[in-house]
Amino acid sequence: MRVSSFSLPSRYRRFFPFLQWLPLVNRTSSRTDLMAGLTGALIVLPQGVAFATIAGMPPEYGLYAAMVPAVIAALFGSSWHLVSGPTTAISIAVFSSVSTHAVPGSPEFIHMVLTLTLMVGIFELILGLARLGTLVNFISHTVVIGFTAGAAMLIASSQIKHFFGIPIARGTPFFETIHQLFTHLDVINFYVTAVGFITLASGILVKRFYPKFPFMIAAMIVGSIGALIINQLIGIETTQIKTLGALPSGLPPLSLPDFSPRALQDTLFPALVVTMLALTEAVSISRAIATRSEQRIDGNQEFIGQGLSNIFGSFFSGYASSGSFNRSGVNYAAGARTPLAAVYASLFLVLILLLVAPLAAYLPTAAMAGILFLVAWGLIDFHHIRLVMKTNRMESIILWVTLIGTLVNLEKGIFVGMLLSLLVYLYRTSRPGIRAMVPDPEPGSYHFVDTNGFPECPQLKIIRVNGSIFFGAVDHVQQALQEIDETNLQHKHVLLLASGINFIDIAGAEMLVQEARRRRKFGGDLYFYRLKDEVRDILKSGGYLQEIGEANIFNARADVIGSIYARLDRDLCNQCSVRIFNKCKQADADIPALQRSFIKSIA
Repeated sequence: MRVSSFSLPSRYRRFFPFLQWLPLVNRTSSRTDLMAGLTGALIVLPQGVAFATIAGMPPEYGLYAAMVPAVIAALFGSSWHLVSGPTTAISIAVFSSVSTHAVPGSPEFIHMVLTLTLMVGIFELILGLARLGTLVNFISHTVVIGFTAGAAMLIASSQIKHFFGIPIARGTPFFETIHQLFTHLDVINFYVTAVGFITLASGILVKRFYPKFPFMIAAMIVGSIGALIINQLIGIETTQIKTLGALPSGLPPLSLPDFSPRALQDTLFPALVVTMLALTEAVSISRAIATRSEQRIDGNQEFIGQGLSNIFGSFFSGYASSGSFNRSGVNYAAGARTPLAAVYASLFLVLILLLVAPLAAYLPTAAMAGILFLVAWGLIDFHHIRLVMKTNRMESIILWVTLIGTLVNLEKGIFVGMLLSLLVYLYRTSRPGIRAMVPDPEPGSYHFVDTNGFPECPQLKIIRVNGSIFFGAVDHVQQALQEIDETNLQHKHVLLLASGINFIDIAGAEMLVQEARRRRKFGGDLYFYRLKDEVRDILKSGGYLQEIGEANIFNARADVIGSIYARLDRDLCNQCSVRIFNKCKQADADIPALQRSFIKSIA
């Protein structure tokens, strides 16, 4: 479906973006949006309960996070198909951040999570209003893959005690949880484990053979029925199968974050982590769907929409939310035309909650653990992990450092990955590619090619520089230029093929001037071919071009070799056997003619 747009002043689109798509609403679009909303509500019901469990919140808070925040994000975001609500990565980040300050599920914990949500919303809104939407580009895809895989493993480890019915304290670190699993093998509750395996197996089978049916709902139903049968046959006193408990039905109640100085201080850094995660998820998901819907996404507007959704959500019992890939993908596939589909999904969720809230009393915690195992498995991107491992060593290191760092400390894991990713990027940009080149030997060609065994001129060194010459790259480029004449003293002249130089700063410009002066001292010079206008303007505005010499700058298709050839040492040229330039070959052809002319003049 190709999305058209309406021409509105930018100030209206920014503050009231729903005015752009509201005129598109009609009977046909409303019908498809209603069906897409119903589908989304059915999907978010089990997900919301599962994600709230991950976050350490009461189950109903996961559903509350899919109500008011989803409506606000739909009205004030830029994507017409993005559906906001609770997500796995945000839930695990919330739990990891707040569980060290308060007991999960306690009133103090809930108030701190609401404070965290409010701060996340404020940060997102500020970034959006400041037009800093490009910040998420600094989180590389490899870091996201590593973090998501680590978060998935944390999710699975947090459910081990519920799946096997073994005593493991809440908040136990990942590696200690794995250790305790093996030390408690003798006390595994096989009745509880059977319920978990039944849920797990039914979810896998439904997803495999009936992909259109919500596998989470199917797994919940089958797991609950399995637990009822086991309890009836053996007795709940023996099985010790625990259930989730009934959910409160109705609209999300009003809530108030904790504004105490301690709560604000304890949630400040975690809020920054969750903000980057939430914005990365929302923008990347909306852009991924936009490639299919052909809609233009405004990252800054998406920041504003997500910020407002979390601010409002914190006062309506919703914890930190972001864009959901599963629900957004289903929303688009179901034929949603406008963001009203997300609004309808929230309204349907309220109605469904009124009907099924009491049934949650029959949902075993072991069944929920089995569902979360499926969620965790689906989060690990095995395809891209294998691809990264196969293609790039440095990216592989970034991936594993992020993954292991997330397992050790989720808050700092993603920042360690981001920092390492930026350091690798800076290292690469500080070492621009420098390759030796020669004129293309093909007749009539004016291009340059890699040496690849071709002979080079003994006096003129030709190199291509691919990358920016800025303060971080100055040392690398200067060292490469100085090594030219250290390797061959006759290489006094150097020609830079400069079409690959995208940027140059003052440090780079001064280094080039210094190199030009150095070469002139021993009878050579420094030349540039196909210098970009932007780079040339910087050199000119700083007076560097005058010191290098306007005559040393050659535009595209200029006879650069012919001009430099005239400045080479004729004695060395006469002794040279390489003869790679056309001027060399013309000189060879002219020698017999000169000899004949000289003999004729003597006669």
